[in-house]
Amino acid sequence: RGIDTVMFERKMDNAKPCGGAIPLCMVAEFNMPETVVDRKVRKMNLISPTGVEVNIGETLQPGEYIGMCRREIMDKFLRDRAIEFGAEIVNGLVTSIDVPADHKTSESQYTINYQKYTEGSSAGTPMSMDVDLIVGADGANSRVAKAMDAGQYNFAIAFQERIKISDEKMAFYEEMAEMYVGDDVSPDFYGWVFPKYDHVGVGTGTVVNRPAIKQYQKAIRDRAGDKIAGGKIIKVEAHPIPEHYRPRRVQGRIALVGDAAGYVTKCSGEGIYFAAKSGRMAAEEIVALMKNGSKLPTQAEIEQTYIKKYDGLYGPTYTVLDILQKVFYTN
Repeated sequence: RGIDTVMFERKMDNAKPCGGAIPLCMVAEFNMPETVVDRKVRKMNLISPTGVEVNIGETLQPGEYIGMCRREIMDKFLRDRAIEFGAEIVNGLVTSIDVPADHKTSESQYTINYQKYTEGSSAGTPMSMDVDLIVGADGANSRVAKAMDAGQYNFAIAFQERIKISDEKMAFYEEMAEMYVGDDVSPDFYGWVFPKYDHVGVGTGTVVNRPAIKQYQKAIRDRAGDKIAGGKIIKVEAHPIPEHYRPRRVQGRIALVGDAAGYVTKCSGEGIYFAAKSGRMAAEEIVALMKNGSKLPTQAEIEQTYIKKYDGLYGPTYTVLDILQKVFYTN
């Protein structure tokens, strides 16, 4: 109340490249219908270079599952709900952001320059909008991060093929996800076969040898073998995965969340839940600081609320998984 919120989205039907795994807690915590979950994974095999399989899904309790979703479905649900709650949606591509030199010490507005798109037209119309505060939720290649000089981070490349397999083969993946380890599929990560609505996502990732990603992708297809044999590749996706936090996540009244901030865990590569969680935490803290739109928060206030609380909750998780990745995938 008292705070106008505008959301920029380039494509309303965008299928973001993503493994699509979400923890069960996210479904309840964000009050999402189970229709956004394509498959409920209750079995998960970890497969060694020699083919030894370990059922790591045994840690799940009765009634628990790992949700597998398509981002185009889940993102649409969350976006539509934001609109229902009063957010204004702009179908547009942000091209640049003008950041005043004194933005850390004044209330000077930021200018967002963008191409606005209308249905049925591929050409955008140049437009601009002046705003008091920006939350950058625009992914690993964030233009918001670039505009605010958030600094660089190392990243992994993830490559995934969506493969349509026969109904008989798909039955094996009804509640099953597979993770493959070994230098053939990745020297520092894992390869995966994750079930989707009517197909499987087959992919891998690496930091240390990004140019060889297609070689590793061929290896994960070979390792999956007969289980995906005869399948048709219906979509090829590639995207960067941040390896650590951005050096600067708040500058003035610009804050980063999700992949833009670097909130992806090592070892598992989980980012969806942390993107949603950081987005909600940032919004809640900023709204509270703005006191129904009567004042603008300072950089120090955002850092002492959103950043401090997020790091307090999840900082140890990132540290532990960083250590596990270094030990597990390199030995």
